[in-house]
Amino acid sequence: MIEFGVNPILFAIGPFELRWYGIMIVLAVITGISMTVIMAKREGVGNITRYQIVSIAIWVIPGGIVGSRLLHIIDMWVTTGNPGPLLGGEGATIFGAILGGTLAASIAAWVMGISIGHFANIVALVLPLGQAIGRVGCTLNGCCYGEPTALPWGVVWTHPNSYAYRDTFLAGVAVHPTQVYEIIWNVLFVFAAVWLLRKRLLRRGWTLYLLYISVYSFGRFFITFLRVNEPFLFGLQQAQVVSLLVLAIAIPLLVYLLRKPAPAPLVAAAQQED
Repeated sequence: MIEFGVNPILFAIGPFELRWYGIMIVLAVITGISMTVIMAKREGVGNITRYQIVSIAIWVIPGGIVGSRLLHIIDMWVTTGNPGPLLGGEGATIFGAILGGTLAASIAAWVMGISIGHFANIVALVLPLGQAIGRVGCTLNGCCYGEPTALPWGVVWTHPNSYAYRDTFLAGVAVHPTQVYEIIWNVLFVFAAVWLLRKRLLRRGWTLYLLYISVYSFGRFFITFLRVNEPFLFGLQQAQVVSLLVLAIAIPLLVYLLRKPAPAPLVAAAQQED
């Protein structure tokens, strides 16, 4: 087994604690906004300006927070009957953050007269890396860990401030580092897929985003089998149910959009790139 003894709390002043998890989430947001600006300028899609990207981000951040908490509340309500408050308290879901942020970005883009399909494609190049950074925070925090395992890379969180301390170190068991599994999936599969196909899909609205959300959902469905959570529906965990719903919607939409004839300017551009 692997022992992980990093203190998840950077410092504490009275009741206030600053955890590495929070720092990683802030870093993920800053990285996401910065890379979106760079990618929009580099790829030249949709004539989206830096000011517009930052303006949309102002909508996306609260939208992602509310969506993340809302889906967590629904999960807790179904599995335990105790939903908890919408704001405040512990618990969040990445799917809620993605879907809530997407809805908020769509509204903001519509208000500003921006092509949300093109903006979504640019963001699809950034989201997998932002999610990977977030999962680094989960690893440091000792949350979102998996079931017990006898595999040599099983992890035991040994610091008392870690959320996994009671269930790993005190219980004397190693668990699947599902946070690391998701980091690997996001970087080596999700990001690789959208990056390799960006030239083909970037200028066809929504296609790259639909590819991103489909590949992520596929991996998340199987990784979640190793996660420690209560069943949500039909014996599946909440993330698995959402993954199946996303796949059922995203894949048919992606196929439909890809089967539509590409506009003549895009065909010419693709021929030049080849």
